[in-house]
Amino acid sequence: SIFSLFPCALLFFLPSFLPFDPPYLRFPSPPPHRRSRSSSAAMARASLARGLLWISVLASVFSLPARSFYLPGVAPEDFHTGDELKVKVNKLTSTKTQLPYSFYSLPLCRPGKIVDSTENLGEVLRGDRIENSPYVFKMREPQMCKIVCHTKLNEKTTKAFKEKIDDEYRVNMILDNLPLVVPIPRLDQENSVVYQQGFHVGLKGQYAGTKDQKHFIHNHLSFTVKYHKDLQTDSARIVGFEVKPYSVKHEYEGEWKGENTRLTTCDPHAKRAVTSSETPQEVENKQDIIFTYDVEFKESDVKWASRWDTYLLMADDQIHWFSIVNSLMIVLFLSGMVAMIMLRTLYRDISKYNQLETQEEAQEETGWKLVHGDVFRPPSNSDWLCVYVGTGVQFFGMLLVTMIFAVLGFLSPSNRGGLMTAMLLLFVFMGLFAGYAATRLFKMFKGTEWKKIALKTAFMFPATVFVVFFILNALIWGEKSSGAVPFGTMFALVFLWFGISVPLVFVGGYLGFKKPAIEDPVKTNKIPRQIPEQAWYMNPAFSILIGGILPFGAVFIELFFILTSIWLHQFYYIFGFLFIVFVILIITCAEITVVLCYFQLCSEDYLWWWRSYLTAGSSALYLFLYAAFYFFTKLEITKPVSGILYFGYMLIGSYGFFVLTGTIGFYACFWFTRLIYSSVKID
Repeated sequence: SIFSLFPCALLFFLPSFLPFDPPYLRFPSPPPHRRSRSSSAAMARASLARGLLWISVLASVFSLPARSFYLPGVAPEDFHTGDELKVKVNKLTSTKTQLPYSFYSLPLCRPGKIVDSTENLGEVLRGDRIENSPYVFKMREPQMCKIVCHTKLNEKTTKAFKEKIDDEYRVNMILDNLPLVVPIPRLDQENSVVYQQGFHVGLKGQYAGTKDQKHFIHNHLSFTVKYHKDLQTDSARIVGFEVKPYSVKHEYEGEWKGENTRLTTCDPHAKRAVTSSETPQEVENKQDIIFTYDVEFKESDVKWASRWDTYLLMADDQIHWFSIVNSLMIVLFLSGMVAMIMLRTLYRDISKYNQLETQEEAQEETGWKLVHGDVFRPPSNSDWLCVYVGTGVQFFGMLLVTMIFAVLGFLSPSNRGGLMTAMLLLFVFMGLFAGYAATRLFKMFKGTEWKKIALKTAFMFPATVFVVFFILNALIWGEKSSGAVPFGTMFALVFLWFGISVPLVFVGGYLGFKKPAIEDPVKTNKIPRQIPEQAWYMNPAFSILIGGILPFGAVFIELFFILTSIWLHQFYYIFGFLFIVFVILIITCAEITVVLCYFQLCSEDYLWWWRSYLTAGSSALYLFLYAAFYFFTKLEITKPVSGILYFGYMLIGSYGFFVLTGTIGFYACFWFTRLIYSSVKID
């Protein structure tokens, strides 16, 4: 189903390939003295043909037969009384190490045969390892003190349990595609709970009157399965899966008889249930541990379509709302101020320059008009600028299409790994636009070897990310974590890169270079003009660093919630707000770059190409610094490998943010310079 996203994306970006130049998008220019009737007629026919083409495409799309459908893997399943409910186990996770492990890496209860569930690309990259378990329920048939297994610890297994308890690992389970959660009462509100994913393997504590820290294991699980009943068919759908873990030192009389052993600590016949951890099960060498569970079924008013709502409620939802609104108001106010200043200043400047000038006045020109003969001179390392701009276009297209589908609900948390899979595939397919943008710009710089540019565009960003990812994966593999990407998945990633992305970049590069070169609105002088000495505040490094503050300010509040969802294993679902923040980011990147570019040209410095890219791109530096601040203030990571993983992945994220924001800033400045220099009379 993900592959079907590509035609939609192609349709969305198709206008950039068509030679379509509507008159209402052109800027005022002196009308030509002569224009042949034949050429005017030809243009009219071409415009009419393109209009009819778009009408026919839209008509064919909207005339397709409409059918209702469920997204793959998220269709509801009806259960009748006595139907078997199979609980699946997922990875063990910890916010202290960020290293996931397979459930069966610990000596926990196993089924007769372990069966791995089929996982998508995103799930494998996340470290998910979904397998069957010995926990099997009967629909709407409660069970009490059901024995799962009995195990005896040795030195090796004792050490493994203690390490996982020290690192605060959580056990994750799944029933009917719903993750297992632990309800925790909120202290600030009565009759309100917060849900945490998974339950702790165990806990540390001490007996009354002693100071020695002991490790205790959660060996009794009290499950609650919530269901919504259909009154007509008597079938039910599962809408909740909760657990309360307990540590109980189980005892029994006589010999061990497996599942038929009668325990004295909890007994279904005597209706004696586990309600506390007063006599906890200690983790020590040669200790016997008996794993048990209860399961009760509760009818719920929550409908199947709304069952994820309780999982997605955040504890600090009000703070989130107020923060987003506050950020929106500040950024919109700044944007309005910048727009007003720019319009007033430019209107006055263009009016002044377009007035009839005497020869003496013309000689006393100052400001941005003075550098018209150098402003479109190709920059140094223009080939690399083309590569970075092309990569930014690829990144922008991927994020835009991903967010549109996420806002429409296609990439909800119920579709595990869907978001990452969609982003990877879209990035691969957006290589077409990367090649197009890079070679189109390269041709404007009078370049000829477009294949070299296409090759650099296809390899520069992916190769850098792949090298960092490979090193991090080797570290994860060294820790024997399930988060290490298997060889087969690594091969699939390489195939996506070389088999699909690289050819698409070359196709886009060919199409971009084939189009006529973009013409400069003014001629470039043969001899470059000398740049006068600049004021301290117009120093490139200073202005670049200042330019990144506003775009970062537009996103840093949302960034906090994104980092929390990634590193503290919480659900992120407010894609509508994220899309608004993304739009604000585009506006602020464009406006701050245009303002600083205008000041730069007014001070007769025409080297704006790279500076426009770096001005907006410098926000990535602040993003990385904020990530470091978040690491030391919010996370409790102590292992060196986990710290390297965090900063490695945040480095990749900051690099992607750099090419995204830099490209937005570059195109804004590119449009701005062409606008102002085509709007004045230049002799």
